[in-house]
Order: sequence, then C-alpha cells, then structure tokens
Amino acid sequence: MTDIIRDADTTTKDRKRLFIKTYGCQMNVYDSERMRDVLAPLGYEPADEPDGADLVILNTCHIREKAAEKVYSELGRLKPLKEEKATTGKPMTITVAGCVAQAEGAEIQRRAPVVDLVVGPQTYHKLPELIANVHRARGEALDTEFEVEEKFDALAAPERHVEGFTAFVTVQEGCDKFCTFCVVPYTRGAEWSRPVDQIVAEVRALAAKGVREVTLLGQNVNAYHGDAPKGDATGGVWGLGQLVRHLAKIGGIERIRFTTSHPKDMNDDLIQAFADEPKLMPYFHLPVQAGSDKILKSMNRSHTAAEYLESIEKLRAARPDIAISGDMIVGFPGETEADFEATMELVRQVNYASCFSFKYSKRPGTPGAAMFNQIDEGVKSERLARLQALLSEQQIAFNRSMIGKTLPVLLEREGRFEGQLSGRSPYLQAVHCEGPLELIGQIANVEITGASQNALSGRLITKEIAAA
Repeated sequence: MTDIIRDADTTTKDRKRLFIKTYGCQMNVYDSERMRDVLAPLGYEPADEPDGADLVILNTCHIREKAAEKVYSELGRLKPLKEEKATTGKPMTITVAGCVAQAEGAEIQRRAPVVDLVVGPQTYHKLPELIANVHRARGEALDTEFEVEEKFDALAAPERHVEGFTAFVTVQEGCDKFCTFCVVPYTRGAEWSRPVDQIVAEVRALAAKGVREVTLLGQNVNAYHGDAPKGDATGGVWGLGQLVRHLAKIGGIERIRFTTSHPKDMNDDLIQAFADEPKLMPYFHLPVQAGSDKILKSMNRSHTAAEYLESIEKLRAARPDIAISGDMIVGFPGETEADFEATMELVRQVNYASCFSFKYSKRPGTPGAAMFNQIDEGVKSERLARLQALLSEQQIAFNRSMIGKTLPVLLEREGRFEGQLSGRSPYLQAVHCEGPLELIGQIANVEITGASQNALSGRLITKEIAAA
C-alpha cells in the first residue's frame, strides 16, 4: 500500500491519461465511472481517445452476440498503437475488464499478449495495486475472483466524479435465476445487495454535487434485499420499495428510477411505491423475453405469460400513467410460429411504450447453446422484423399521445441547435425545446407539440421549477 501511495504522490508532477471504452449495459457505465474514480488518486485523468492514453481499459459486456470477438478485434487495433508508444519510451498499459474478462479469463492473455491486466467485475477496487504491480513487472496480473462485498466497501471511499445532473447507482449485483440463454450468473456471480446506509451515503454525495435524478441499477434490481439502516427499528433487510421511499427523502434528489427488474421478484410493496412516491418516475422496465409459456419454461424464466400480465395490470392500477418497457428474444431454440404468435399477442396486450428486441444468439457455456432445435437465422430475422414493426408502431403511438400535454422535463444539456435544450420526460423520452442555458439542471414544464419514434419536441411554458 505504501508503494501505491508513493506512486500517487509522484504522479502529481507527471499526470497520466486514462481511456475507458465501455461496452453494453448501464451497470458497465457505472463501473467505468467508479474505475475512473479509484484511479484518479494515481494521477490518471480522462483521455478522449486511446492514442493519448497511458492506460486503456476495455470494460466489456458478454450479453450481445460475438461480444468476445469484438473485444479481440479492438485489441488488435490497439496492438500497433501500444508498440508505437513503446518506441517513444511511453508505455501503454492495456486492461480488459468486465464480463468478457470474467468469462474468458486467462484465455484473453493467451490469445492477446498485448493485454497487461484482466480483471473481473468484482475486483475493480484492486486496480491501483494491480497497475502498480505491472509497472514493477511483478505480481499477479489476472484477477477474476468474486468478492462483491469487498468491492463495494473499497469503492465507497473515493470521492466520485460526476458529470451532469443524472447518475447511476448500483444497489444490487449478480443473478440467481440462471436463464438458459444468459451468461450473467457466470460472469457477475450470485445475487448480492449493498447495505442501505452505503447507498444513502453515495446518493447524498451525488445530491451535494448537483445530481437531480438517480437510477438504481442491478442485474435483478427488484431482488434487492439490503441490510436495513443502523438504528432501524425493524432490523433485518429492506426491499427495493423501502429503499426507494428512503432515498426520496434526500434533499436535492427529485427523480428516482431503477432497472433492470425480473418478473419473479415483483411484490406488492414495490408496486405500491409507484402509487405512494411521486419522485419514483412512472416508467418500469420489466423484461418478459417471450409470450409462450413453453418457451418461457425452456428459458427457465420462472414465470408464465399470465403472471407477467398480472404484474402489468397491478402496476397500471397503482399508477395509471405508467409506461412499460421490456425485452424480447426472438428465435429461441424450439420456437414455433405458434410460440412466436403468442409473443406478438402478449405485446399487443401490454402495449409497450418502448421495448428492446433481439434475435437469440448462443452464449458458450449456457444450456441454450447446447439445445438441438436451434432456429434458422432467416426465420429469426423474419420474425424479428415483424415484432419490431409492431413495437415501433406502439412506441410511436405512445409518443404521439404526449402531444398537447405538459410534461415536467429535466433539462440536462444543450441541444444540437443554437438555443435548444435537451432533457428527459418522466417516461424517459428525449425532449427538445428552446430555452435559456440557465435552465440546464432544472425541471421545467414543457408543452409537447411534436413526436417521433425516438423523441418529443415542445414549447417551454414556464421558467419556474416544475414538480417532478
């Protein structure tokens, strides 16, 4: 530890540059922010491109198709850059982090010797020590062990860097569901929740820096079961609904969101939170993946289509204006045309405000990859096109339903055009309007005058801070 501190002291005279490329989900975005924070005391400042960086981190995701190959392709592009910098006496350290690092492990360093470090999602807090070891040409450069409690204890200490008025906060990690198409249980480990007090401390610090909206993250965020605050009369653990209500009391925080949820972990207290807490935005991302019970069982989803629809019904009863988002997988092994039509019918019944949809792709080591009844790529593409046409129709209709309404919009930044501001509605839609720059960071009322599939446009009708 003393060696690391000495390194941090000397770098104040010679600042180093850090480039992080983030792949995939919002949790990776959060992890990249924390890696930047934990490396700041060693003198690392952000770089916009790898060319000028002393340390390059590829924070990887294993969810999308050919994720690992994309990482190896990027490493191939970095290799000549690293070699060129070495000739000038300015060595570049290359690190592969995240879920591909966890899944591939030593294979990465075997296939790509250009890599100096491989670190799994639960060991980012060790980066200063590991980098110091690399610089001394000693120590272990591969660390993919699951130590999630230690990770959050360590990452709670450094002061977090914040840009803008919204921020992600990881409250839960890991997954115990073992869906047959998914690698997350193997790359992120078992479900684990941070203590309430630790989350509160982080959100309070964010609020002090001007953050107005926080999004709580988890692989199965509604499975949250964190230790109750010290001194809490109930003791035990809190669920996500209790956590949301508690965070809503923090001054400066005007909006709360969370993602991603699992239908199996729905409970009445969380649903009631949408009715009780105005700071909890009326937008709920609840992936279903398929509408056929046969396919859901094959996916090991632990819920039926009817149970999913029942949860949607309860949510809309609690918060009539709630917008529902979801995920769909098309062409899972064994999917017949009748199974696909069941998915289309479920989509019609839910009437999504937005929805992500994908063709099934094999993930090595998952049960789905070994199933014999794989679907032809042409069939998957044709079904996905039909599904996306329906989802696009629903999203456009939802956005158009906003025309004529006045929405409170958190104005986050300048727009692409002069005099334009951009922000987000309570339903997570992008909203553009004209207004003065001093409104950035405020929640203002905007009358919606136009809508496309991906954004709303409107007229600023008040310069007063609107109710969230």
